[in-house]
Amino acid sequence: MTTEKEAAERLASSFGAEAARYDRTRPSYPAELVERIVAASPGPRVVEVGCGTGVLTRQLRAAGREVVGVEHDERMAEFARGTGLTVEVSKFETWDPAGREFDAVVAGQSWHWVDPEAGARQAARVLRPGGVFVALWHVFAPPEPIAQAITEAYLKMAPDSRFRVGHNREQAHEAYQAGCGRTADFLVGSGAFTGADQWSAEWDHTYTTAEYLDLLLTMSQIALLGPEQVTELLASAGAAIDAVGGSFTTQYETLAVAVTRS
Repeated sequence: MTTEKEAAERLASSFGAEAARYDRTRPSYPAELVERIVAASPGPRVVEVGCGTGVLTRQLRAAGREVVGVEHDERMAEFARGTGLTVEVSKFETWDPAGREFDAVVAGQSWHWVDPEAGARQAARVLRPGGVFVALWHVFAPPEPIAQAITEAYLKMAPDSRFRVGHNREQAHEAYQAGCGRTADFLVGSGAFTGADQWSAEWDHTYTTAEYLDLLLTMSQIALLGPEQVTELLASAGAAIDAVGGSFTTQYETLAVAVTRS
């Protein structure tokens, strides 16, 4: 029987199988938050935790940052390298910075995969005094009828799973807001960081049925389902989107928490 820890490890390692799809469908980060990272950092050297295919990495590089990505999935790292990025394969907690010191540690949609205690120690280790740590998460949900259809289909196929898809916007916002608070509390509580600023930016995105089903296939919870279950889930989601006209617009909110190396 698969344990919760084993399931979480499987989820964390699931993205590489869909690296190209992930890069194609996962949204970029609001320019205003990228600008705040640049403004908060005392210099150009950035290490990005769990850089994946390099969605945020490319934005930081375009803003003039010198970015080293750390990614534990070789398949994701290989994709990112193929776009010209510098990526080292390792879990952040056990990564060897080889004596390098950075001005910022940034984690886009990845810090929840990091062990909080070991991650805090590593962030403190690689940041220069006055350096900034920033973790960001996207919060979004499809309209309620679509979210409900996805939730019902997923619960039917995986009734005992603690991992879910299809949360409504209020649930998603509450969960990620709480996650930002826990992250700040843990880092500041370690004694190595001060301050705790929370940033946010809102923006809209429109999905067609095909585009949203493409995005769904990159969600880690899908890795817990078999092929027939995935087909059934996509059919339920697709029918719900088609029922509202074949597309929908959702409001994203990108939340960020920032602390400073003391």
